[in-house]
Amino acid sequence: MARTGHPRLRRAAVALLLLAPAAGLLWVPWYAGESPGLAGTPFFYWYQLAWVPGCGLCLLAAYALTRHDDRNGP
Repeated sequence: MARTGHPRLRRAAVALLLLAPAAGLLWVPWYAGESPGLAGTPFFYWYQLAWVPGCGLCLLAAYALTRHDDRNGP
């Protein structure tokens, strides 16, 4: 079976997928505010809660990309 995608590009995509949640949550001054609110909840709280499924999706995609490398061998 032919390999699809460039391995370096795939590794860069995995790195980006793993760094996105960290960058989005560690830079607190960016989201440390009260507005905009969502159903009476300050932005600070719902932004963090929105990252819970977002992190899961990022990890799932990173796993799928690395799993693709494992199946095709070196």
